[in-house]
Amino acid sequence: MTLEIVVYESVTLFDLLMVTLILIIAGIIAKGVALNLRKVLRDKVSKEHLEILAKTIYYSIIGIAVLSVLPILGVPPSGLLVAGGIAGIVIGFASKSVVGNLISGLFLMIERPMKLGDAVNIAGTAGVVEDIHIISTTLRTFDGLYVRIPNEKVFTSDIMDYVAHVARRLEYIIGIRYSDDADKAIGIIRKLSEEHPLTLKHPAGDIFVDNLGDNAVNIMVRIWVPSPEWYGVKKELLWKIKTALEAEGIEIAFPQRTIWFANELTSRGSAHNLPDSDSS
Repeated sequence: MTLEIVVYESVTLFDLLMVTLILIIAGIIAKGVALNLRKVLRDKVSKEHLEILAKTIYYSIIGIAVLSVLPILGVPPSGLLVAGGIAGIVIGFASKSVVGNLISGLFLMIERPMKLGDAVNIAGTAGVVEDIHIISTTLRTFDGLYVRIPNEKVFTSDIMDYVAHVARRLEYIIGIRYSDDADKAIGIIRKLSEEHPLTLKHPAGDIFVDNLGDNAVNIMVRIWVPSPEWYGVKKELLWKIKTALEAEGIEIAFPQRTIWFANELTSRGSAHNLPDSDSS
């Protein structure tokens, strides 16, 4: 008898319990299906595609469950459409940014300009893509911070993906003294780059004298390495170049200035103009 208590119009306490039970069961089923889907397709589908598919199925099951319980609550489908239309207009005006982020999130999932795990730079924020939600994208910066970026900003900003291409070029400018042998320095650097196990022959690197600076002969070093190994190779190879050049007596140049003092110039000029003591 207690379950026949009317809560709202024709909706009874029993109806509310049924709705709650259906939604709980639907949530458990949705979570279970998504989890099993990730396990079954883990080695067959790329990670980002699998996440999108799992989320789509999860929210679809929840949506179907919500629609199925509406008649129990006394909400007819026609009324739902009208209410949905009105709610859409209200949300469109009151939550323009939310709708923009939602639409941008859908476009990001369709276009896929980046993948989960990619190292990227979005609007000046660099990090690893942790998740692409329907409203926002989460980055883990290289110093361990998590940054949430609205999808509308992601979609309308330039996205620099550091690992989208299989190879990435590292670049140094090595300045040596004018008194050192530039050809010898280039040979040392080229040998080091060729002997390194992670440098690539295709695309080929390039090492050459780039310009003659005020204080140094500047050697440009451009070497291609696998994108995931770029940072490690960049640090290791630069140190090897420095120590190898110094071992051969080639020094890394540094800025120098020659200063002439006016008093010294005057005293030197006066000394040249002094009469010879033997002339008298």
